[in-house]
Amino acid sequence: MSEFVPYLSNAWIYLSFALEVLILAVLIYYGLYFLRGTRAANVLAGIVIALLLLTLATDFLKFEVLTELLNGLWMIFPLALVVIFQPEIRRAFAQLGSSRPFAKRLKKEETINEVVKAVEFLSMNRRGALIVFQRQIGMRALISSGIRVNARVSHQLIQTIFHPNTPLHDGAIAIEDNEIVAAHIIFPLTQSVALSDSLGTRHRAAIGVTEETDSVAVVVSEETGNISIACRGNIIRNISSEKLLRFLRSLLIPSQNDSIRDIFEDMSENDEMSGFTGGQKDE
Repeated sequence: MSEFVPYLSNAWIYLSFALEVLILAVLIYYGLYFLRGTRAANVLAGIVIALLLLTLATDFLKFEVLTELLNGLWMIFPLALVVIFQPEIRRAFAQLGSSRPFAKRLKKEETINEVVKAVEFLSMNRRGALIVFQRQIGMRALISSGIRVNARVSHQLIQTIFHPNTPLHDGAIAIEDNEIVAAHIIFPLTQSVALSDSLGTRHRAAIGVTEETDSVAVVVSEETGNISIACRGNIIRNISSEKLLRFLRSLLIPSQNDSIRDIFEDMSENDEMSGFTGGQKDE
């Protein structure tokens, strides 16, 4: 057994080195990912580029004094970063502390409540709307036709987007990670021929996007103000805002590993419904 000790020791040396590299790579990646698109990212890039150019210039031109100064700057560079980017670092740790499952659930609940509140207003005022929640399957290709928004979900913003005659009211909005990522999106229409003739463009787009992804779509009819919800290529029409709230909570914050159909069947048992239909059933 003792003859394997040197081999194990050497293996641990290589493994620990690989782990250190991996940890540093992950820290650098998430640090840069967190700073992406912010002013701090430009500041950091400017500092690094300036120091690199000065270091190359002093080495090439043999400036001894400047070389000594730059060596000292590189030594205090990490501390300088902490001081310069103190607000960003504080915000990063705050987000890390709030990324617990319970906090995520609360944020999701808040997003759903804001959407339902907006849908109630839109339904009462008969303003057409299509709101799509992204889940596991990404929709980057589908939302590329829209206008980037990247704003926190609020009922005021949703109501403003779908206000008649505004530039973004036509089309859909997409919600990802409790954020409205884009508006004025044109989703592909379903090609199903088994749908009711009463379904308009918004309802067919809602069914179409849920056929291609696992998203959940909420529709408000401009003609009647009726609320509908679509998932997995099927739709339930003319539901109340209370039932919409229960549907969204069950689909977006599932408490157990139930199937989509099971969730809807359980929720509709007391309402004499059999779950999702192909667009031909009204409540």
